[in-house]
Amino acid sequence: MTHTLPEAAVLRPAGDLVELTRALVDVASESGSEAALADAVEGALRAAPHLTVERIGHSVVARTSLGRAERVVLAGHLDTVPACDNLPSRLVDDRVYGLGACDMKGGVAVALQTAMTVTAPTRDVTYVFYECEEADAARNGLGIIAAARPELLAGDLAILLEPSGGLVEGGCQGFLTADVTVRGRRAHTARAWQGVNAAHRAAEVLRRLDEHGVREVVVDGLVYREGLNAVAVRSGVASNVVPDTCVVTVNLRFAPSCSPQEAEARVRALFPEHEVDVTEVVAGALPGLGRPAAASLLARLGTEPRAKLGWTDVARFAAAGVPALNFGPGDPSLAHTPDEYVPVAELHAVRAALTDWLTG
Repeated sequence: MTHTLPEAAVLRPAGDLVELTRALVDVASESGSEAALADAVEGALRAAPHLTVERIGHSVVARTSLGRAERVVLAGHLDTVPACDNLPSRLVDDRVYGLGACDMKGGVAVALQTAMTVTAPTRDVTYVFYECEEADAARNGLGIIAAARPELLAGDLAILLEPSGGLVEGGCQGFLTADVTVRGRRAHTARAWQGVNAAHRAAEVLRRLDEHGVREVVVDGLVYREGLNAVAVRSGVASNVVPDTCVVTVNLRFAPSCSPQEAEARVRALFPEHEVDVTEVVAGALPGLGRPAAASLLARLGTEPRAKLGWTDVARFAAAGVPALNFGPGDPSLAHTPDEYVPVAELHAVRAALTDWLTG
């Protein structure tokens, strides 16, 4: 099949899934510039009589209202990171290459085609295509919808179509970033003994971090690997001055069973003699795989779930009381790379699994 760029970003979701994925990739949508793609998605969804469609900023929400006993949410972000000579899309060796192919226009294509073609699901479905996931949290489309219209995100289960290799990844880790400040005393380097070198004193902080190791925590049968690392070290006044401060920035990835307060206490306890300034802490999301909707999806797939190592927007749903998981095509390790791609086989497999679950 010959691929052509969509005229005026007109999408044909009921057609070929690979062509739909490529069309989505070829509509540039760097964070903050999703208007054209949101217009195209909205236009396609409004053509479906079984859906009610709403637009909030550059996010689009479509819903069925069939009176089913359960409602599930399928969500995917429209934006990408900046391009890196990876547009337009290419189809090579049964892989769709291009900016956002993996993260996450492949998942968006699956959700969009499902929305258009599954007209009478056995569960009511809310489809959310949102802006600015790759940007700062204040601009995140899910957060904006949650603040303005929280009822639009309500459901018994949310599925984020982030790349997960076509496997279910339950929950996600929380993360904390903190600055550990080590104090010393300035002096001229010609008389260094009159001062206390804060950069040298920071060696003990780095040693503790190096010896901290990785802790495995089991939650709902899933193994989360926690890690605490130095991600930046800042010190120095001038080339002839003994520095009086050294700041070590640390990052903690913690299991979803750990609260943000517990995570902060753990970091402070590791450096009791130093100033610890927590600059950001975000809760993770419990897997919630025992909920009926999640359990039925896993039973239908017949595969074992794994822990999500990292943070995704499933945490936003979990904070609203909606259990959520990650399930989408593509290898997450390829996200944001110049050669990112999504395998054609995974596009079809995830699409088939969701259709089977929603109609079975």
